[in-house]
Amino acid sequence: MDKRILTSAEICEEGINVGIKKTKSFSTQTLILSILAGVFISLGAFTASTASHNIENYGVAKLVSGAIFPVGLILVIICGGELFTGNTLMVAALSDKKITISKMLKNWVIVYIGNFIGSFIIAFLIFNTGLLDANSGKLGGYVLKIASTKSSLSFRQAFSSGILCNILVSVAVWASYAARDVVGKIFAIWFPVMAFIVSGFEHSIANMYYFTIALLAKNNINYIKMSHITAEKLAKIDITHAINNIIPVTLGNIIGGSIIIALSYWTVYKRFPDKVLIKREISGC
Repeated sequence: MDKRILTSAEICEEGINVGIKKTKSFSTQTLILSILAGVFISLGAFTASTASHNIENYGVAKLVSGAIFPVGLILVIICGGELFTGNTLMVAALSDKKITISKMLKNWVIVYIGNFIGSFIIAFLIFNTGLLDANSGKLGGYVLKIASTKSSLSFRQAFSSGILCNILVSVAVWASYAARDVVGKIFAIWFPVMAFIVSGFEHSIANMYYFTIALLAKNNINYIKMSHITAEKLAKIDITHAINNIIPVTLGNIIGGSIIIALSYWTVYKRFPDKVLIKREISGC
């Protein structure tokens, strides 16, 4: 009978193997898959915004958004994609000396660029569909409101939120390694990603979409009216503030995924002697 789930130690081994495979792909393959990942994440972000933009109750709006947004990462994992935040887990393979830091960083750079291209493509297409006019332009106003809020975050806030975000996103990817069927992977991904959205943490790739769509929409008078944001806040929706948000969020995402998740699990299951590992597996700790 096929195993339906891996143990914690086996997940770590699988995570290392995945990291090795990522460094062996051709750059063109990696770029295409990373563009697709940016597309999937952006579509998840847009769909979540559409479903929740007119809900006045803050908690309910967050819950609805959180229930829908995970479709992006689900598509990345099941259909195939290279997502920067998930690829921070390659540090497990690096720590195990199975890949070099140069190969890992090369992957990260290509994937980061590809994710941005995918995010830009979807933001551009959505803007040109006129879908932001939905609900008398309230959806367009909501897009501006999201970007305005993100633009107002300090470096410390964005950095800390980025760490918290990728603890959940990368652990969703890590947990998906345990499942051997599609349904199992969906459930492994859905709950942590929902938690990150409901909590309001910052995801660098999702923010690429949020800022791009807002920059395209900021000159629409009706969207501005429906956003109910001040002229001062509207002025912060620009490339400079976008970069000032995405840089600390990216750094936080790297720490959350590479150190708190990947390095921690590698230390527990690969750094310690086998006898210690066996004892931990038996005790369930």
